[in-house]
Amino acid sequence: MLPAAFAELELFARRWCLATETERYAERMRSSMADMHAFYDAFFPRLEEAIEYCDTYPLADLPQEATNLLRLVYSLVMVSMSVEIFAQTKAVNAADAVLVRTREPQP
Repeated sequence: MLPAAFAELELFARRWCLATETERYAERMRSSMADMHAFYDAFFPRLEEAIEYCDTYPLADLPQEATNLLRLVYSLVMVSMSVEIFAQTKAVNAADAVLVRTREPQP
């Protein structure tokens, strides 16, 4: 699913290469903190490299593997809030907050 240079992240790809922010939020809410820490700890050190890789292509012409990598970046952003700020899956003091977009940005 990912470019060969990011092969060690394949174990996270099926779970976290999600097309929409709504899906990424739902996956964060379903995940344990241990699962999110594992993903974060594996991918965060390679984040800048992943962004640089995606930047080698025009955004409108990303190959599927690069699109999947970009989606993994988006998921890392979603997970990082729980890992770095909240120390739990839910946002602190947000009651039963949900995230549902009616239209997604592309890609």
